[in-house]
Amino acid sequence: MLQILDPEGNVNDELEPPLEDEYLTKVYRTMVLARVADKRAVTLQRQGKMGAYPPTQGQEASQLGPTLALRQEDWLVQGYREMAAVLWKGVPLWRLFLFWMGNEEGTIYPENVRVTPPVVPVGDQVTHAVGISYASKLRVEDSVSMVYFGDGGSSEGAFHEGLNFAGVLKTPTVFVCQNNQYAISVPRKFQTASETIAQKAVAYGLPGIQVDGNDLLALYVAANEAVERARNGEGPTLIEAYTYRLGDHTTSDDARRYRSEEEVEKWEKKDPLKRFRIYLEKKDLWSEEEEEKIQDEVKNTIDEAVEKALSHPEPRIENVFEYTYKEVPPYVNEQLEFLKKELDLEVEQ
Repeated sequence: MLQILDPEGNVNDELEPPLEDEYLTKVYRTMVLARVADKRAVTLQRQGKMGAYPPTQGQEASQLGPTLALRQEDWLVQGYREMAAVLWKGVPLWRLFLFWMGNEEGTIYPENVRVTPPVVPVGDQVTHAVGISYASKLRVEDSVSMVYFGDGGSSEGAFHEGLNFAGVLKTPTVFVCQNNQYAISVPRKFQTASETIAQKAVAYGLPGIQVDGNDLLALYVAANEAVERARNGEGPTLIEAYTYRLGDHTTSDDARRYRSEEEVEKWEKKDPLKRFRIYLEKKDLWSEEEEEKIQDEVKNTIDEAVEKALSHPEPRIENVFEYTYKEVPPYVNEQLEFLKKELDLEVEQ
């Protein structure tokens, strides 16, 4: 397993990537924003202001680290638990909140932001990413597609189909498996008999690497190499980010029913935010004063995002039909008209 930054914040000098100080503090600020916004989302759900929501606490490094290796023209294909990654890529926080409030307009991102909408069906986004990257290859574009999924997703057919196609076609795809140890309540040991998920890459003729998923530096280094391979026409890579979901699978879940307190406490000591903050402190780039300041800043940012999402107009019925096709087929319009009539009848009764 590749590790550069250990849980105590000690860095391997030989493997440490040459990142600028200002860049490192920006990375940490994004991690803090994602952590605090995640907690606010859970609160909003408990208050009845948001639908079911998938907490991301503990996985900030496994999300953000690989994304740091992407350029603006590269595609980020998310699942549904990649808040830190999509924030870095330019998705507005209020749009993320709006989506989990049940409004499809939460998937409308700025035109220059190459991020696909959340995909809730487990693993489906893997084949989407291969398709996008194959299109980039056919168009001779200098862009890479990075796709995120979980250890549970590696048991889905789309995972195997995606890796197989990517390997055969040598698509510029980077597969990032966030192995957070559980597919809802099913532990990883019941997902596969393989010692690692990374080794599954061998069967499809591509490199695979297991990385400490709470070590942002190691994830960046592994992803940077994978992205460069893809961009140079050398094909895809599978990265297994070995991490842990500190919260529940979703706000509809109760992880206490299938995990012990001892297990959670063990992983809390490996918290990616604590680890990275210690690293910055050792480099004299962070202090308690800076921490208090950033906590106030992200709170204000989140307050504004929540207010903007809550004040957004209620979703229209048409939203259900508008975002699949560039030109809506006649039969879909017929379904829309049928639904409108049904709802009108229901109201009149």
